[in-house]
Amino acid sequence: MARKGLPGLTAQIKDRLIQQALERRLRQAEQGKGMTAPTRSPSGSTDTPEQHYRFDLHPGYQQIRIISEGAHRLGIDSPFFKLHEGIAGATTRIDGREYVNYASYNYLALSGHPEVAAAARQAIDQYGTSVSASRLVSGERPVHRELERAIASAYGVDDAITFVSGHATNVTTIGHLFGPQDLILHDELIHNSVVQGISLSGARRLPFPHNDWAALDAILGQQRHHFQRVLIVLEGIYSMDGDYPELPRFIELKRKYRALLMIDEAHSFGVMGRSGLGIREHFGLPSADVDIWMGTLSKALAGCGGYIAGEAALVEHLKFLAPGFLYSVGMPPAIAAASLAALQCLHREPQRVATLQERGRLFLAQAQAAGVDTGTSAGFAVIPAITGSSIKAARLASALFERGINVQPILYPAVPEKSARLRFFVSCEHSEIQIRQTVAALAEELGQL
Repeated sequence: MARKGLPGLTAQIKDRLIQQALERRLRQAEQGKGMTAPTRSPSGSTDTPEQHYRFDLHPGYQQIRIISEGAHRLGIDSPFFKLHEGIAGATTRIDGREYVNYASYNYLALSGHPEVAAAARQAIDQYGTSVSASRLVSGERPVHRELERAIASAYGVDDAITFVSGHATNVTTIGHLFGPQDLILHDELIHNSVVQGISLSGARRLPFPHNDWAALDAILGQQRHHFQRVLIVLEGIYSMDGDYPELPRFIELKRKYRALLMIDEAHSFGVMGRSGLGIREHFGLPSADVDIWMGTLSKALAGCGGYIAGEAALVEHLKFLAPGFLYSVGMPPAIAAASLAALQCLHREPQRVATLQERGRLFLAQAQAAGVDTGTSAGFAVIPAITGSSIKAARLASALFERGINVQPILYPAVPEKSARLRFFVSCEHSEIQIRQTVAALAEELGQL
């Protein structure tokens, strides 16, 4: 789309000038969050700025408007909140058109699987659509315990507990178990839910460079003796970059400093390991090497919610006292039944995992051969295409959408501007032809930016 108002400049320079203006306005909006408190006039009334009682003047909303305005100026349609008209897997339908889809966590194509859907329907018929209460008081159903026992068995641990939200799983678990006398160290690229949980706990928070166990060793050597409990939090696969930590190194540090270790397996369970049992299976490690196993039901397990797996004392503690479980309605029976069926299918059909890993490796190899910057991705289902510019990422996503490929851009301020990217999620049902054609289109459109 042609752009007016800046005569004599190339399209690239115009884009950069608009981008710089947007970044300045975003910084100004961010600074607006720290505005001074209301002042009292001589008459005794309070002179409260409008932005303190109007949502349309809230700094967060102003950031959204600035980004939307900039996209409009550049002729870029919003890539967000697309309406999918059916099951989103390797393909999807949007506005009546079919797309090759790389914007879904449906890694093993179990969301929409006939057995999974049938289990959900049967649970509705037997238990209804809601348990209508906290599980502690009267919301407990057999399917909850069946799912938790199956998760515990998959990890080889004592027990597990499921929550209605993956994000809330991290927030309430970390927020409840740790306090102001504790230290929590996490990879600098850790998920927002972990950061929110640490904030709730009141513990001291120290990030360390991505996947850098040596840097963590140095921090622990300096800080461990100042605190009571120390927790180290990592992800199995990092959802923005598609890489993973050298877990045995971090286990050594956990033991050396008598710390606790938590692994968020949202994107690694069902994806890593010969049979999809996650990063533990990938490295051939005993489950007891990690104190808190966390994961979500919304990716490979075709449901919604999260879980914590570990020793009996941990799980019992959370079941009786963690606010996000104690004061929340129990998981809908249909969701618990669907995830249980998906887990059973994962065990029964490990070829889904093998195919997913093959397709991920193919996508990564093809992209790298075409000169696409895939960062540190290991090819386990999550593969970024780093553009180095939010505008480029948005334009690239739009161009691919026109060619029948649906992939989401990740833009500033969600990531640093130099790290703006497209993020491809691969499914076991993507064909080799789809992947080769996608990468060819990606490379071609990148070359035209």
